[in-house]
Amino acid sequence: MDSEDAPPNHIPRRDEYEEGKAKRHLHGWLSYAFASEVFVVVSLTLFLPICLEQFARDNGYLLPDKTRPCSTVKPAPLNAADAAEDTRCVVKIGWIWVDSASFSLYVYSISVALQALTVISMGGIADNPPHRKRALLLFAALGSISAMLFLALPSSSSVWPLAALFAIIANVGFGASVVAMNAYLPTLAREDKTVVAALQELHSSDHASILIPQRDSEEQESDGDTYEEPLLPREHRASPEAQALLEKYISLVSQTTARISGTGIALGYFAGIVALIIALVPITLMKGSTFSLRLAIFASGLWWALFTIPAGTWLPGTSSLLLKEYSGETGPFSLKREIWKAWQRLGQMLRWTQIKRLKHTFIFLGAWFLLSDGFTTITSTALLFGKTQLHMPANSLIVVGLLVNAAGVLGALVWPRIQRRVGWSNKRVLITLVCACSFIPLYGCLGFLPLFRSHSANVNANTLVTAPHFGGLTTPGEMYALAVYFGTVYGAFQAYARAFYAELVPRGEEARWYALYSITDKSSSFLGPLVVGLIADATGNIRYSFFFLVAMIWSALPLLWNVNMERGREDARKYSERQAGQ
Repeated sequence: MDSEDAPPNHIPRRDEYEEGKAKRHLHGWLSYAFASEVFVVVSLTLFLPICLEQFARDNGYLLPDKTRPCSTVKPAPLNAADAAEDTRCVVKIGWIWVDSASFSLYVYSISVALQALTVISMGGIADNPPHRKRALLLFAALGSISAMLFLALPSSSSVWPLAALFAIIANVGFGASVVAMNAYLPTLAREDKTVVAALQELHSSDHASILIPQRDSEEQESDGDTYEEPLLPREHRASPEAQALLEKYISLVSQTTARISGTGIALGYFAGIVALIIALVPITLMKGSTFSLRLAIFASGLWWALFTIPAGTWLPGTSSLLLKEYSGETGPFSLKREIWKAWQRLGQMLRWTQIKRLKHTFIFLGAWFLLSDGFTTITSTALLFGKTQLHMPANSLIVVGLLVNAAGVLGALVWPRIQRRVGWSNKRVLITLVCACSFIPLYGCLGFLPLFRSHSANVNANTLVTAPHFGGLTTPGEMYALAVYFGTVYGAFQAYARAFYAELVPRGEEARWYALYSITDKSSSFLGPLVVGLIADATGNIRYSFFFLVAMIWSALPLLWNVNMERGREDARKYSERQAGQ
């Protein structure tokens, strides 16, 4: 529990203590970004699905008689269109026979569903400042320990299905902890010294009482939540000088939020790259054995746990004053009551009257539903396309993954500098990034043009060679180039989407609304891969799915374009005041 004193009754001065506290909070937040993203890069998107499939294969049997162990033969290559039926491996889960490749997909689907239920249930808890940090640390511990338990569970064990349980808990722990982590973002931006200086300048203006609704002393919060974002009520008029100061403050909050979010994304990518390179060493030496996969997952969990320690030390926690204030109105903290209230609040949030009050927040969530799924599906589709159509080996696909993450670091750091230089808003940058990303599946669609199709020519009666071709994503070299391009766009997109949403979230309910943000993301994560699989099965050519991905991304642009940031901020402010009054 923090021993930091509550802030004074009015606007705090930016002395060395306050600035040092703000830096400590920011370092704690960045430390958790550095800790948790490793699990996503190393385990969730790469080794965990492979490991779960290998667990199922080591305990499965070949069709059609289901008596011959799968481990007696090598699995058929993914691009073998005419693989024999007797090479298909199935495993019995309870009384149901499941394909070994589908086993990890089912586990992931279950974990996504439970993750959605969990983040809904914990939204109110993470919005409660005395318990936000505790929720983050609890779910981080659950997730990291579950990942580390893989090392203690060999695939030959009679209780090998526990691997599915470990994977589910680890994914749920990651998603829930990130909701609590994102809830800190608006506060961190308002603690930045340039933002505080702009706010003090605004307070010193002649029209501060018109521009800024004052707060009572008992409403002041410790641990960094020091002031409500000031917005100009429509019924008042201020001088051009005061209006300029207000616009400067709002712009600084927006840019600072994007910068902090981008730095967190960049650190996460960098940590993922380092951990992935480390994990590849034992996997290469052990030739991809099940033990090496388990060791890689264990390492990601250990990394997650170790770097959560400084986050737990530096992140703002609970002061005795704040804990007393929050418990004084509602009585002692009750987990059951908070979970029930969270579900009640979700029902209230999704009422049509509430949607109309926060129209622009929900418009963005609709765009996010399409964009998050589209961007995620581009990644999985591109890797599958490279393996099946371009015949790239596994080590080449790992290089593609490394290039995406390395470029993601660059993109998350460079785009905020570009924004400051050209003076664009977060909305304009985000629309530019979405348009830039749509180029990737659009480029893949060009492969249908005769100009880019590979063709064979007879050199003599006994020799048949393939003529050189390039363009339309028809060569491995293009895959490497597009990986770098996609990484620079995707890394910045993640940062700006989170920062963009932060400006539309009602104050004091950040965790609850970031939970809805996470649910909107995760609930759509099955849609893109499902449609891509149906297209590939129906046409026999996964390249046709690029048309679907272009349509999905472009369909989000009108929604994103219609988000009015100024009106959205004002609606969020009024919503917060209405909730506080109730």
